[in-house]
Amino acid sequence: MTGWEFWVVALCLGVGTALVLIRALVRASGAKPEGGADLAVYKDQLADITRDLARGTIRPDEAERLRAEVGRRVLEADRMQQSPPRPQAVLPIRLAPPLLILALALPGALASYWVLGAPGYSDMALAPRLQALEDGIANRPRQDAELEKLGTKRDAALDTRLAPELAAVTDPTALRDLFRQRLEAGEMQAAVRTQERLIALLGANTNAADHANLALALVVEAQGYVSPEAEAQLRETLTRDMSNELARYLVGEMFLQGGRFDKAFEFWRPIAETGNPAAPWVASIRDRIDAVAEAAGIQYALPETASPGPTDADMANAADMTPEERQTMIEGMVGQLSDRLASEGGPVEDWSRLITSLGVLGRADEAKAIYTEAKTKFEGRAAELAALAEAAKTAGLAP
Repeated sequence: MTGWEFWVVALCLGVGTALVLIRALVRASGAKPEGGADLAVYKDQLADITRDLARGTIRPDEAERLRAEVGRRVLEADRMQQSPPRPQAVLPIRLAPPLLILALALPGALASYWVLGAPGYSDMALAPRLQALEDGIANRPRQDAELEKLGTKRDAALDTRLAPELAAVTDPTALRDLFRQRLEAGEMQAAVRTQERLIALLGANTNAADHANLALALVVEAQGYVSPEAEAQLRETLTRDMSNELARYLVGEMFLQGGRFDKAFEFWRPIAETGNPAAPWVASIRDRIDAVAEAAGIQYALPETASPGPTDADMANAADMTPEERQTMIEGMVGQLSDRLASEGGPVEDWSRLITSLGVLGRADEAKAIYTEAKTKFEGRAAELAALAEAAKTAGLAP
């Protein structure tokens, strides 16, 4: 149904409904008592009483009572029929309330639809709409096409110059450092080629951070657009580490760009609620997740986040306790935090807190083991590694 056809049909239905209501109101306001019809009914009732008495289904005293009641109604009906009719309001006055309803109801309904509805939107059930969005995501432009549209087409001469230079580098650590330098310098094409060389060199030995970094470089190169090439790297990342926050953040961005707000919310919610506040993507997600949930039709309010484990306030309060009480409290909280990180993992902030707490307890060997494990978990993520190094320094370890 086209736009104008919808409005014509809606207007006709509205006017028709209003006319039916007006007709009913006018008839009700002008109705007169029909005493003649009532008298006929009461005469039939008297005849029924006589027949019931003859058959013996009612007693004589009950029949007398019923005749008296029907007789009273007959007199009332006769009085109403003989009395002069009450003066009726003139037609314009009787029509005033219905016309007021019509004047308010139709424009009000149209205005409500204009605000709450989707004027001009074609008929489409939920399943076809979701399928159309999925098709749009699957058929979105590739990286080169988007770069060309943005006016930042890749430099073929630069690729030719980079190829032998990168082929000569066989040290993965050197390639990771070179990628970081070029990413921070804004040399996005060179950063992409460097990370592609690292992944080709490592083959099956790549880690989640390697693929996440390539996806990040592709997204930055395309000015925030998540291309199919970036999506492929994000899939590789999440295959290796489903908890990788950077990858989950970029997957959410991809779904936002494709109109799948429900899936974006699904990927972003765990990060918004438990992610490391120091990570830049966590702040971005927390700023937008309420709007994403609303667009997805999900009732959601971002909860206040609190990191589990001993906080700075907990450590300060421990100063007022006896040495035995302080030791018991700290060891209990550290044990809970350690168990949770071992079974569920967690953000770098929690790992840093565990390292620091173990240092306070004098358990340097355990703190060192946790630090080593955390460095492996956050390998290739500069911000997280810096936070861990600071925690190790606070715990008295050599980072």
